[in-house]
This record gives sequence, C-alpha cells and structure tokens, in this order.
Amino acid sequence: MLFNEARFFVFFALAFAVHWALRTNGSRKAWLLLCSCAFYGAWDWRFLGLMAVSILIDYATGRALTTVSTTGARRAWLVLSLCANLGILGFFKYYGFFVDSATELLKSLGFETSERTLQIVLPVGISFFTFQSMSYTIDVYRRGIEAVKSFTDFALFVAFFPQLVAGPIVRAVDFIPQLATKRLWRDVEVRACLVLFLAGFIKKACIADNIAPTLDSVFKDPSAFDAASNWIALALYHVQIYCDFSGYSDMAIAAAGLLGYKLTLNFNFPYLTSNIAEWWRRWHISLSSWFRDYLYIPLGGNRRGSWRTFFNLYVVFLLCGLWHGANWNFLAWGAFHGTLLAVHRAWGDRHAPQQAGSAVVLAKWCATTLAVLWGWLIFRGEGATKTLAMFEIQLGLEPGGTNHLDLWWVAFFASALLVHVLANRAVLREPIERVSNATFAVVYGCAWALTLPWLASGYTPFIYFQF
Repeated sequence: MLFNEARFFVFFALAFAVHWALRTNGSRKAWLLLCSCAFYGAWDWRFLGLMAVSILIDYATGRALTTVSTTGARRAWLVLSLCANLGILGFFKYYGFFVDSATELLKSLGFETSERTLQIVLPVGISFFTFQSMSYTIDVYRRGIEAVKSFTDFALFVAFFPQLVAGPIVRAVDFIPQLATKRLWRDVEVRACLVLFLAGFIKKACIADNIAPTLDSVFKDPSAFDAASNWIALALYHVQIYCDFSGYSDMAIAAAGLLGYKLTLNFNFPYLTSNIAEWWRRWHISLSSWFRDYLYIPLGGNRRGSWRTFFNLYVVFLLCGLWHGANWNFLAWGAFHGTLLAVHRAWGDRHAPQQAGSAVVLAKWCATTLAVLWGWLIFRGEGATKTLAMFEIQLGLEPGGTNHLDLWWVAFFASALLVHVLANRAVLREPIERVSNATFAVVYGCAWALTLPWLASGYTPFIYFQF
C-alpha cells in the first residue's frame, strides 16, 4: 500500500475518522495498532509474523532488563536481543548476497559449486523497524529510558504505520511518551500537516516518478549516450532520490501529525550544504544519528586520535552502505563517503577560512555537490562496468554514444534547485497561517486539482522500500 495510491487515501480516511471518534486513549492505540497490522499485512500477510517476533523479543528484553540487576545478566539480555534482531535481518536481507558472493569466489578459485536454491523474499521495511526496535533495547540497557509496561504501547511504537516501511527511524524516547496521554485535536497543526503531505506527494508522484524513465534509460546503457546526457541523468538521480525519499518522509510525518503524533525530522535541505559532514547531518537524519549514537560513539568516536577516528568512520559507513542493501555498490558507496568524511576531518576543518566569502562558499558547495553526485553514481550504477563507463564518459575519457537527452532537463534541474532554496526560506509559511479556513480550503483543493494531471503513469515503488 503506497502513500500515493487511491486505496491508501481510503485506508487513512477510515483510520483517521475512527481514531478521533474513539473516546479513550487505550481504544485509540488499539485501533491504530490494528490499522498498522492491516497496513503492513497489505504487502504480504506473512511478514506480520516476522515483525511480531521482533516485537515480542524486544518487549520481553525490555521487561527483563528491569528485573535483573547484575551487569552480566543485563548484558546477556541485550546480546540476546541484538543477535535475534541482527540474525533476522541478516538472514532475510543478506543470506543471498553472502552465499552468491562466496559461490563466485569459489568458482574463481577453480572449485565446483552448486547454484543457490533457497530464494528468500525480502520483507518490506525490515531494516527500518529492526533498527527502531534495537534502539529501544539499547536505550533501556543504558538506562536512558524506562522499559515499556504496556505491550500495546511497545507494539504500536514499532508498527506505527506512517513510518513503518520507510522511516523515519523513530526513537522510543521520542515516541513512547506521546502514547501516555490522549491526543487532542486542538494540538494538531492541521494546515501544516496538509501542506506537508501535499508537498511530499508532489515530490514523489509528480517529480521523482516522472523523471525515473528518463534517467533509467541512461543508467541502463550509459555508453549509448553522450557526455552531457550522462551528466544530466546523474543530476536527475540527484533530484529523484531526494524527492522520492524525502517525499515519503514528508507524507509519513504529515499522516502521523494528523493522528496527533510527532515524528522525527528526516531531511533538512541537505543539498544546500557546503561540506560533506554537514550534508550527513541533514540527509536521512534518523539513520545517520542512529549510527552516530549506537555505533560511532561506542567505538570511540573522535576521542582516541586521528587514526582511530578514521577507522571508526570507515566501519560506520561500510555498515551504513550495507544497511542500504545486499550489493557491492552499496558497500562501495559507504566506503566512498567514509573517505570523504575522513578527508574532511583531516583537511577540511583545519584549512577552512574563518570568514569565507560568497565565492568560497559557492566553490565549497560545488565541490560537495560534485562529491555527492559521484557518490550517487556508485550507489545507483548498474554494475561496475556500466558505472565506470558512465564516469569515463563524463570526464571525456570515452567518447560515449550519439543518443542525447533534451537540454530542457537542465532547466528542470535548475528550477528544482531554486524551489529547494525557496522552501528552505519558508516563504509560504506565513501566508498559509494568515488566510481564513475557507480560503485555505479553496486554495488547497485547487493545488490538488493542479497536481493530479501531473501524476506519473504506472507503478513506481519508493526507492527506500528495498532497504
């Protein structure tokens, strides 16, 4: 069930109406948990059992951590939870990757191997709800939060449908306290939520989905296109992945907001940053902060010297790349960003001018954007051969083909960047808040009417559903 398809609007209208019609907080939470199970079960009902196992293990672990007092016993419960969650994630997401990689390695060494016969279906959103559930047990172990007594509350924390399958990754410390009291309609920022949902819908359904066929044609055969087209396709992917993923996050945050709950900000205009460290503080915030708090800092962070810091960065970003998918290109993308951050830490901060002029800021922005673009080339590329071919054509090392994309795509990219800048300045926020309810309703309805003709045809899943 996609946020941009008709059945979701019917589903959400029912969930919304019954939620606010119920009088008690307990009945509302039970209803939302039922809705969340129906939402996830719509993908494949068999996956509900997998999510239920994760919920039961971590709920039991949290309760056990409140009853045992010795360090060894507490650590044993934490290890049990982590092994169970990572074991489930590893089996369903990485089994095929590691088996196939080992098979290819043995073949290259001259050994005879049989083909893998066990085909495993990847449960949608497994990386998101697994990391979310693990963060709870780690926080309880650290005594950062108290274990949840209500099973319904914990199950709803993990399964809450707006963010269940593609984030943001919500922390228990942020979400569970909201379950303690009944949500009040007067506290809901209705206009802000409605506008945010429409903005996310436009990003996904009107922008990301419409440019996908064009850039797909280039990535499938970069050698058939000239250098300009290869650059344009990479720039379009720069737009597509942001609009696709941030669009989902916008709709998730808005849907949760209309139900009275606040979710974590996941994007903060990352394409306007002028260094790679700041880019990661603004891109997929819930994931980058997760790795920072639960892996980078426990490894020692930047407190044990430069070389240990570089090692920690590489470990974190290799695992970050692997989190995105069982593929070598994701590992390479993680290593690439680990290298960028190591270079930035070793050289960037030390040599950065105290008061940089606009020309310097622009140069830094261009360099950061170029680095991110080439990172997306590694991330999106369809195999090492095609990725390398696209890179060589862009640099003029190979001639490329005769096919070309229309240059108006350049104007589209510039327009998208301008909208990104204007949205960062929130130029429409004050007018939206000032107008009357009737005016807002008319303008909002007209905005939807203007949006619908631009919907892409066909089914285009969210990019991050595969993660």
